[in-house]
Amino acid sequence: MSWYDALESGELTSRPGEYEAKRFGVSVDRISVSASAGTPLDEVLTAVDKSSADVVILRYPAREVTWFAALAAGTRTALLADSLVYWSLPVGKGRRPAPLAGFSASLEKEVDDTLVDDLVGDIFGDYGNHYCANPLFKRSEALAGYQEWARRSVADAGAVVLRGPDRRVLALATIDQERSWTEVQLAGVVPAEQGRGRYGHLLAAVEDASTTRRLVISTQGHNTGVQRAWARYGFEPVHTLLTVHLVADRLLLA
Repeated sequence: MSWYDALESGELTSRPGEYEAKRFGVSVDRISVSASAGTPLDEVLTAVDKSSADVVILRYPAREVTWFAALAAGTRTALLADSLVYWSLPVGKGRRPAPLAGFSASLEKEVDDTLVDDLVGDIFGDYGNHYCANPLFKRSEALAGYQEWARRSVADAGAVVLRGPDRRVLALATIDQERSWTEVQLAGVVPAEQGRGRYGHLLAAVEDASTTRRLVISTQGHNTGVQRAWARYGFEPVHTLLTVHLVADRLLLA
């Protein structure tokens, strides 16, 4: 879920989940309530009731702790899928690591699709994203969705790439440059290089590539390791939302 939809949008938004529907073979609607929307629960319940989709993926501010009970009492099965934590950093304020001799990192406008798929598969193959909470969605198909998302992002804006002395790609970050912020969408280090400080160098390269005044990034709440890395670099947490999948009962009882 983008930074805008999570924090900036002034109203409830509802749209078809076209990519999910194509990938998972069920109809999907995505309903989002941003931190600034001030949307009441009644409006959320009405939006859910109006949906004819097999699955409604609802995301709303975690501060609304009473909402899940009301959602669970509705006509759909409610699956608590994840919490999503958003962090922010003013560009230029990151605690950058010392340069690594022989390593390079920069925004590359073109990255081969097969390489992107391989990197995302290696980095995020075991990642517990919100799709994994839903028995209708296969983990392998969810990963394929991440790979497709990464390819689209690279086609639109390139990717920040960290390369070692032998020019092998060690880390990758896809980004979305908006007018007021640069959002890091997918970022990670290949497993063989994890735990060696490479992630800080990737973040520094993202900061260098940013054309805005603020970097923003998000991850599932359980992903504490990367959040520690963000804190060390200088990011601060600013918002948490919850993801609930509301599934038509007939699909789970089949």
